[in-house]
Amino acid sequence: MDYRFPWDRLLLALKFGEQLEVAPLLARRLSLALARAGVDAPDLILPVPLSTERLRERGYNQAHEIARRLAWPRAADGVERQSRLCARTLLRLRDTAQQARLPLDRRRSNLRGAFAVMKPVRGLRVAIVDDVMTSGATLHEAALALRRAGAADVQAWVVARTP
Repeated sequence: MDYRFPWDRLLLALKFGEQLEVAPLLARRLSLALARAGVDAPDLILPVPLSTERLRERGYNQAHEIARRLAWPRAADGVERQSRLCARTLLRLRDTAQQARLPLDRRRSNLRGAFAVMKPVRGLRVAIVDDVMTSGATLHEAALALRRAGAADVQAWVVARTP
């Protein structure tokens, strides 16, 4: 869905307003969109990690709050599978400037080499979860790290994207 009213307000309330009670609603919206699109259950669901500094400032990771509430009871082929939420598989190695404050042409270089894969993902189907996608630079760099570590398939799941 597009990043516009009322979803923009809800995402801002979760991300900067400490309103964690919004996360289940956003996760449900994302789950419904994925189900309508016929998306198959992945092996792993990974929230986009925050830097240690940003996590300390905020006290929580909004992507993790959404990811841990995603319901994924059945694969498209009808076989029940349990996707695993693995919050510490993908790590952010360094604090980076906030993407929203950078011009589009600097966003990719800001994140180059910022992610590392800490657990085995070889041959697994992985979904990366984030709240909002603007330029796609964060998701691109995270997916690149996962593909280099051998993930068979990497999908980006976001609640909203900027038009």
